Amino acid sequence: MTAVATGDAGSTQGLTLPGSDLLDSMGFLRIVDVDREAGRVRAEFEVLPRFCHTDGTIAQGGFVTAWLDFSMAQAALVRGGPQVVGVATLELKVTFLQRVGPGRVVAEGRVQRMGRRVAFLEASLHDPSGGLLATASSTAIVNGR
Repeated sequence: MTAVATGDAGSTQGLTLPGSDLLDSMGFLRIVDVDREAGRVRAEFEVLPRFCHTDGTIAQGGFVTAWLDFSMAQAALVRGGPQVVGVATLELKVTFLQRVGPGRVVAEGRVQRMGRRVAFLEASLHDPSGGLLATASSTAIVNGR
């Protein structure tokens, strides 16, 4: 994993991002916003036609799930601070609300509650106009130093 640090409070400082090959394969574009105190991370992804079925018009659900899972893990990492070195998903539930087609989407991950070993997380996926496309909830193990 590659750590990205830029310095200011709303930056990506402290995020632990997977290597660029994995991020590229997910259509990752950038971290949009980080709120450490709230335990919230927003990330932007490009939904490429190659991620889609039905003649390239509907994103395959595994990609939607990956974007939501990524944002939840990053939220837990920033909330946990430097003593948290990893987050492993134990359980994940995704609700697909609207068709996700090619274009940009924003995944927002949030920490509902976080202890020393277990985190309860949630996420939402939005289109560029803010329309809600999918939601997720997750339970994860927190791996500390």
